[in-house]
Amino acid sequence: MVPRNDLPTSAEDSVVAQRRYYTETAARYDAMHAHEAVDDEAGIQILFSALRTLDVHSLLDVGSATGRGLPRLAGGLSNALICGVEPVEALVRQGISSGANQGFPLLLASGDALPFGDQSFDAVCEFGILHHVPDPARIVQEMLRVARNVVVISDANRFGQGPLPIRIIKFLLYKLNLWNTFDFLRTGGKRYQVSEGDGIFYSYSVYDNFKQIHQWAESVELFPVGESRSSGWLRPWLNSGIVLLIAVRKKQASPG
Repeated sequence: MVPRNDLPTSAEDSVVAQRRYYTETAARYDAMHAHEAVDDEAGIQILFSALRTLDVHSLLDVGSATGRGLPRLAGGLSNALICGVEPVEALVRQGISSGANQGFPLLLASGDALPFGDQSFDAVCEFGILHHVPDPARIVQEMLRVARNVVVISDANRFGQGPLPIRIIKFLLYKLNLWNTFDFLRTGGKRYQVSEGDGIFYSYSVYDNFKQIHQWAESVELFPVGESRSSGWLRPWLNSGIVLLIAVRKKQASPG
């Protein structure tokens, strides 16, 4: 865990601190995060169904950690090229040495500077990394650049977390353009929080990047992932703490 007496004071420092946390927990990473999005059966089956329908033959996973999710993705997309990138060297080494990535390409690279040309992959995905970064839009922009046809975001949704009154208050603050101010004040200007099991994390929602993605896509579909609230009001805005977003644009011809 990031020591509370050594908390970062800037966005850049928070990235360094989070990567240090992953370096220190690399050997335990897979056990600590076994419950996350790529392991949600209902969500992954929705994703596979969509990707098969869209004729995806190459997929990049951004923020693959040890690469343990790459074999699962390959299992649902037979004959597709599956590749992962991860900025923490200790996690890449752990994935390769433990065999978690099962030999699938796992490259040392950061999501905000992907080492690929424009439209290099049919689909580009991320599973639960955007709530760990101070500027998710930078990573999303890189994903949109590298993707040819499909972008997938499976991540936190603050509006579906907590008791119903809290969810409604967060939703209203967001609609009134007051959420960022509120979040700044409640975190003492840091904007992030720290947990023992997740290191540094930010209050994030897939909807924060919806407009950015919608400008790129011809269609955007959203699905609740994991446990959902019983209320159907504004589903999945207010009833799912994790949301799967699948954005699709008109089929682009493969290079060459």
